[in-house]
Amino acid sequence: MLESFFKPKGVAVVGASRDPHKLGYGVVRNLSEYRYKGAVYPVNASATEILGFPCFASVSLVPDPVDLAILVVPADQVPAMVEQCGKRGIRHIIVTSGGFSETGPEGKLREQQLKQVADRYGIRLVGPNCVGSIDTHTPLNTTFVVGMPAQGDIGLTSQSGAMVAAVIDWARGTGIGFSRLISLGNQSDVTEREMIASMISDPHTKVITAYVEGVSDGREFMAVAEEAARKKPLIVLKGGTGEGGARAVASHTGSLAGSAEAYQAAFARSGVLTASTMEEMFDWARALAWQPLPKGNRIGVLTNAGGPAILAVDALEAAGLRLAQLTDETKSHLRPRIPAAGSVNNPVDVLAGSGPATYALALDALLSDPTVDAAVVIQAPQDWFLAESLAEVIGEVAANHKKPVLAAIMGMATVQKALEILHRKKVPNFSFPERMASTLKAMLTRRNWLDGHQDPPAVITGVDHLEAQQALQNQDFSRLLAAYGIRFPKTKPVADAKTAALMAAEIGFPVVMKLDSPDFSHKSDVGGVLLNLKSAEEVTQAFETITQMARMIKPDARISGVLIQKMMPKGHEILVGMKQDAQFGPLVVAGTGGVEVELIRDVASAIAPLSHQQAAELLSKTIAGRRLNGWRNIQPGDWNAVTEVIVRLAQIGVDFPEIRELEINPVLVLDPGNGAWALDVRGVVQ
Repeated sequence: MLESFFKPKGVAVVGASRDPHKLGYGVVRNLSEYRYKGAVYPVNASATEILGFPCFASVSLVPDPVDLAILVVPADQVPAMVEQCGKRGIRHIIVTSGGFSETGPEGKLREQQLKQVADRYGIRLVGPNCVGSIDTHTPLNTTFVVGMPAQGDIGLTSQSGAMVAAVIDWARGTGIGFSRLISLGNQSDVTEREMIASMISDPHTKVITAYVEGVSDGREFMAVAEEAARKKPLIVLKGGTGEGGARAVASHTGSLAGSAEAYQAAFARSGVLTASTMEEMFDWARALAWQPLPKGNRIGVLTNAGGPAILAVDALEAAGLRLAQLTDETKSHLRPRIPAAGSVNNPVDVLAGSGPATYALALDALLSDPTVDAAVVIQAPQDWFLAESLAEVIGEVAANHKKPVLAAIMGMATVQKALEILHRKKVPNFSFPERMASTLKAMLTRRNWLDGHQDPPAVITGVDHLEAQQALQNQDFSRLLAAYGIRFPKTKPVADAKTAALMAAEIGFPVVMKLDSPDFSHKSDVGGVLLNLKSAEEVTQAFETITQMARMIKPDARISGVLIQKMMPKGHEILVGMKQDAQFGPLVVAGTGGVEVELIRDVASAIAPLSHQQAAELLSKTIAGRRLNGWRNIQPGDWNAVTEVIVRLAQIGVDFPEIRELEINPVLVLDPGNGAWALDVRGVVQ
């Protein structure tokens, strides 16, 4: 349905100009200069021809075939021009003009009018406020930007027109080829997910890249992204990852799980690779388009210089990769074939005096070694053989193996011909070796995601739905959790010291006392939690201490009394929380709990609902998860019990979207087989 934006039979340029300094001239120039084979119709009532193309006074006079219009006219004229295109039968329009929702309320109203006209005629519209589309294989260039990338296999969709313009110029300078590029602008109609979906079926696009500042529908984006990622690598660079200023939150979860974390969790679930920079995005894209995926994280390093190899190894290890332990057979094979002073241990160092032939032998040996999953080749600048001769042998050897090879023929001024050869042979090159690490990590991440089995969300049993509804109506969150099968130790609310002592005796010493007040979210921060009270006297004194302290800190605080709770044995303290994200719905966080949770910030995030496998993977990303496996003198915890709590809390977020935030801190995880208990809960209802 969107193919006419890339493969139209005829293009009308509304607002075409004879002035080389006008955008309307640039569009016609690019259609002509970059060999578009379809019909081109400049629409300009004041001109007879532009760049050899006959002009037409209005869209209504444009002959067939025409299935795409480019509007380069002032913003206040755009709705009328869309109307004319609709009457003419043109059903695909790119609006390059600015002056719409990006400018304020008046522009937003104009954009709404534009969308209404387009909808009335069934028009698919890209923009407004965009630079247009490119398909290098058609070929088609509807932008006004000077230049066009070489034919290639990387597709790019971007919400920023400036980003597309920069990529066009960068691609021309580096020689990196693209299949398609499109700027979506304000996305008044065609969205990022639709454009990603359109690239799935494009035979020339092997890797999809996207620059997004937001998504139009979080859950639908995840579905499209996962469909794309199953077939082609999808790399996203997310702009606007900051929180944009301080925001009042009612729980640790609210402060730890911002929109950036939600996007990261959604992308990871969907198989999207999330780049941090433009350079990283296109580093990954080249490698994923050109090279096979590694089967593991064991890397062989081949170099002629120690310093660059050390930097490469440091970066590889920081990325979670490791040096392959070469077999004795590989070392024995290499020893007589490299200089005597060289090293046959990984990194294999052939020294500065070795030439392309030695590199070829050593690289072939590394790739033949069963302990090596991928190889990187580093060459520091030298002046006794041409870099392009090394590029030739790297490409030839790499083609004989089914393992990824990345090159770092270092430098710029003297290696241009070598880079052209490596591009032709589909071996990505990096000016400096440290950049290879994140690329290999991204390739391995994709391999693991494709190989991983994604269980369906867990089926939650034993839920008392009526009890849960009533608990939520009363904002009794401990009762709500209990209705979902999450265990609490016996807890009693009391309003005076005497009753507190009686309840403590009934529950059984020792007990914990907690301030009961809606005006103190983090009770331990104000001395509102006292532990291990062993007698009625201690409980009575603790009641006075807690309530007096609270009134001193906040004289007008609403204090119902205290909660008396059974003192539990020692265990692991885990935070498990949920918050509703505006785009993706319930976001679950888990990690280190207790009073220092925001200081340590040891949490990971995932989009609900969850399977038990996903809950375990979520917790495994944190220090808390590693401690649960047992660490030195720390005993392991009950993994099954805590993942059950995570899964059930996630389901609460799905079932009750009106709960804005819900947090258990801590979940006390006891020894394996002894379960997990929610010790404190707080929540906020919209």
